[in-house]
Amino acid sequence: MIHDKKDENYVYYLVGQNIKKQRKLKDYTVTKFALACNYSEGFIMNIESPNYNQTFSLGTIWKFAEVLGIDIRLLFEPLDD
Repeated sequence: MIHDKKDENYVYYLVGQNIKKQRKLKDYTVTKFALACNYSEGFIMNIESPNYNQTFSLGTIWKFAEVLGIDIRLLFEPLDD
């Protein structure tokens, strides 16, 4: 799947990939992270999938940053792709 930075859906891809990166850095499995965030594993997997366009709210992003113990801005960092 090609991710066009000019497409408004790119932000979901960007944040999803950064969530996956930060989750792994914090040694969270999808299951453990989903439980800590009170979301389903499927929802987390959809967000992190580069081939699925899962939308989510700003409040959800805030919750992820809180659980990961990171500054929310890290979830918007440019990707090395």
